[in-house]
Amino acid sequence: MIVRMPSRRLELDVIDRRLLNALQADGRLTNAQLAEHVGLSPSAVHRRVRRLEEAGVIAGHALLVDKAAIGRPLDVFVEISLVSQSVERLSAFEAAVADCPEVMSCHLMAGEADYLLHLSVADTADFERIHAAHLSRLPGVARIKSNFAMRTVHETTVHHLDETP
Repeated sequence: MIVRMPSRRLELDVIDRRLLNALQADGRLTNAQLAEHVGLSPSAVHRRVRRLEEAGVIAGHALLVDKAAIGRPLDVFVEISLVSQSVERLSAFEAAVADCPEVMSCHLMAGEADYLLHLSVADTADFERIHAAHLSRLPGVARIKSNFAMRTVHETTVHHLDETP
């Protein structure tokens, strides 16, 4: 689980942007490697990274796992509509969906569905199990529509930041 801290608006200079681009490409870079990349001392890099973390610009650190390698190669995108959009309904749904370990992400949507969920599953039988055990039991659900991805064409975790002054 990634815990996101609220970020405050922080002006990012060219060095901050270079640091963020480098860390997004390889989060295991050492301060010495980062320092060489951006032209600062390792201690100055450490202070800048700490400042970016404290401001919430760096929201956390994660390891990316190959879904196929762990037996969950199938992506399913599930649209969920609730019976109402009252604050109580939305809060109850959001608390319950956070307890569903198979849900990789959940987004409150504008449009036809109220929520869009992303799940990584082993196969259709695994999704059927998750549907019966979790999705169909979420509070306030009026409709569930599932879409299976045939293959992932493009996926990234990188937010490229322009490094020009």
